[in-house]
Amino acid sequence: MGGDAGDCGWRGMGRRSYHHGRLREALIAAARALISERGLAGFTLAEAAKRVGVTGAAPYRHFADRDALVAALAQDGFSHFNQLLGRAWDGGKPDPVAALRRRGEAYLAFARDEPGLYRAMFGDAGPSRRPADGAARAAFDEQVRACVDVLRFFHAPERDAETLAMQIWAMSHGVADLMLSGHFEGPEQANKILDSGVAALVEGAMRKALGIASVIPAG
Repeated sequence: MGGDAGDCGWRGMGRRSYHHGRLREALIAAARALISERGLAGFTLAEAAKRVGVTGAAPYRHFADRDALVAALAQDGFSHFNQLLGRAWDGGKPDPVAALRRRGEAYLAFARDEPGLYRAMFGDAGPSRRPADGAARAAFDEQVRACVDVLRFFHAPERDAETLAMQIWAMSHGVADLMLSGHFEGPEQANKILDSGVAALVEGAMRKALGIASVIPAG
């Protein structure tokens, strides 16, 4: 490793604990753990540095501020999230309805298993989060494509696929948020609530496509 360890802001750890260039990844891992433990607002950049074992100034080599670190964590989270949901979709087999159900289960499993990543991903969507925007858009685009396949499966027009995708995303996030806050008896109840909610949204989209009036008029 080039240079003295002190030049890189290392403190309280052996020179061989990290090689130059890994501080960024270590700080992201620390933020992930701290958010899991304390929530999105429950840590500072200095606390992340302390957990890694470096000086408070060291993180600024990689991140302008705390929000930039959260944005980097969100970007990593969406990458993992997209892979997980893509595997759950599995090409829409054996049919898009069954595959959509698996995506919902995978969504909740991700939130449950990775609360730090999940909270970073779906926190305040301000300017500091722009680095994660591309990965977030990719996740939504995959949801739209899944909804296109579901609508096609029922021989319905695809024009409302994006609206249905947003509705399902909002439903999924609401259930996940309630689950993480301890409002369900367990994962099984959360999965059932999401499954029935998504089924109602898909049925509503089908009724609209077929010109069948809704029981509850649109506002």
